[in-house]
Amino acid sequence: MRRKLPGNLRQIASRAAEAIDGPQILAFLPAVVLGAYWIGGEPWLLGVAIGLPLLHLLLPKPRAESEAGSAAEAIEQVLSDYARDRRVAAVMVLGFDDREGLRERFGAGAMEIMTAEFVERLQAELRGRDHVFSMSDGLVCVITASGKNMDHKAALRLGERMQRAVEKPLRLDRAVVHLTVSAGFCLTSRNPGKSVEAIYEAASAAFREAQNNGPSAIRAFDKGMQSSRAVQGLMAAEAAEALENGEMRAWFQPQVSAVDGVLSGFEVLARWIHPERGLIAPAEFLPVLEGARLLPRLGEVMRQEAYRALRAWDGAGVEVPSVAVNFSAAELRDPALVDRIRWELDHHDLGAERLTIEVLETVVSTAVDDSVALSINGLAKLGCSVDLDDFGTGHASITSLRRFAVRRIKIDRSFVMKLDRDPEQHQMVVAILGLAERLGLETLAEGVETMGEQICLGEIGCNYVQGFGIARPMAFEQTIDWIKSRTEKRIDRAELRKA
Repeated sequence: MRRKLPGNLRQIASRAAEAIDGPQILAFLPAVVLGAYWIGGEPWLLGVAIGLPLLHLLLPKPRAESEAGSAAEAIEQVLSDYARDRRVAAVMVLGFDDREGLRERFGAGAMEIMTAEFVERLQAELRGRDHVFSMSDGLVCVITASGKNMDHKAALRLGERMQRAVEKPLRLDRAVVHLTVSAGFCLTSRNPGKSVEAIYEAASAAFREAQNNGPSAIRAFDKGMQSSRAVQGLMAAEAAEALENGEMRAWFQPQVSAVDGVLSGFEVLARWIHPERGLIAPAEFLPVLEGARLLPRLGEVMRQEAYRALRAWDGAGVEVPSVAVNFSAAELRDPALVDRIRWELDHHDLGAERLTIEVLETVVSTAVDDSVALSINGLAKLGCSVDLDDFGTGHASITSLRRFAVRRIKIDRSFVMKLDRDPEQHQMVVAILGLAERLGLETLAEGVETMGEQICLGEIGCNYVQGFGIARPMAFEQTIDWIKSRTEKRIDRAELRKA
């Protein structure tokens, strides 16, 4: 472990590093070497020739701290040094745009390689008195000062220079990746609090604002960002608590045969029943959970509610063949997922055929490593069915359908709307159904809102339908009455036909 120098020695070392680390030394290097030879002959010449490179290696350089705890301590020390010298510094947070998308396309290992290259490029661009820290989630923190006059314009120019350095094309195996980087900064003279945490959070808030206006945007912190972040942070904390106290509930939307209306199962949908705000829409809380890396925990909660519902339906004597639960990319990359699902099913005394794995088409089309495929295929071998959700909106190939053991494709509602009245929509769905039939796949149409759409889908060969036209998502307590009511109506219609 590297010992820390006392503050005055660090200051001397840093200034010495600035003196020999910049381009100015190259201009005087020949004169320095000749002067050494003239003063002391060959011994001095040899000493300078060996000493300068050695000094260059020993004196401080911009370096990255890999652990969040040590980085926080180092940031605090650096800012203390700048404050003692009465120098204004800029704390800057930088990160790739669409980090989650990059992780899904290239995998966690490739992200580590890209982040390491990110840090190296920044270190090459900065000076000896600047500091680079690797933070969590692939972000990088840079602390820099320019004399005593670091201001808003100087920080912007520095941020643009770092962006240009990092955004050069990166070769990853055989592919060339073009990356964009957003940056946010806060000057120490505008720290909204008195702590290191406060200024880092301010720079992080500016970074998030930049990403919202990106790609390749730079933003300086202002107090408006602080209040917005406080609200987001509060919601994230509430959402995490809601996962544990039962406020996050599973609601169920029926899936039925397009021909005779027989119930084939339910899709599990997450709902947040807030004690004060009431029902919070998934579009509002799912991004919060994703940002807090809580989607795997949400998936676990939804599965447990699905298992309990299946047991309750069995106990009530109503037939529900299966439930479909959505699995996020983060869950599917977990190598222990298959074993965990096997244990859960055994624990609840349920067959694997009762659980359908629902995967977004975008997850399948962007999965470049084998971890997602191994999980999906492992669950399929276990006996679970695999549904490919939102089919037609991504770029899943026919090879992907085979590679991921898909049993059923869910036709996105954008293709289903008005297909009984729009010839082009009708033709598109017919083409999708023809493809599925040739591949031996079942089909389910989402977003069915009218009886006309349902009848048309049954006539052209769609197997199953789901949507508000059949039933809206409902709490578990409503499902048994809905099932019994629908069964009675089907019996009544059948008896009328006989009569």
